[in-house]
Amino acid sequence: MKKLFLMGRSEAGKTSLTQALRGEELHYVKTQYTSSGDDAIDSPGEYAESKRFSVGLACFSFEADVVAVVQAADEPYNLFSPSLRSFILRPLIGIITKIDSPCANIPMVRQWLLNAGCERIFLINNVTREGIGELMEYLKEDLPRLTFEEARMKQSLGLSEWDAFPETTP
Repeated sequence: MKKLFLMGRSEAGKTSLTQALRGEELHYVKTQYTSSGDDAIDSPGEYAESKRFSVGLACFSFEADVVAVVQAADEPYNLFSPSLRSFILRPLIGIITKIDSPCANIPMVRQWLLNAGCERIFLINNVTREGIGELMEYLKEDLPRLTFEEARMKQSLGLSEWDAFPETTP
């Protein structure tokens, strides 16, 4: 299973998501520090909310197989800039939580995540577990295994290790 790194604003649902992924009962816990388990790295929202701490997000991203930007569907604003992808050297996905909120604006949050460079977006309700199965299936997919020669070739083409080789024409 891929190790997931979660980053997002305080109260976006990162810790609840880790509890839902583990099949635990949801209970509120304020994340005071970055916690790393076998399957997920949960970061405090303050890391995403403060320029002083945001470098920690980049550092912790190296410990994961996939990085997830977590945004609640009822977010009033976006913390993540377009092209966030440029500093993350892992597959970047978006996770929209609180999809059942009466104030949810899923199309707007989806667009923010697409602008950030998310390759795939998951809609999640931590309470009902809606969308958890789809995310789990994604996390269970094997990472590509490359030979040294394949890695050098991808690097010379400016591709990441998870990007497919371009189609060659005869």
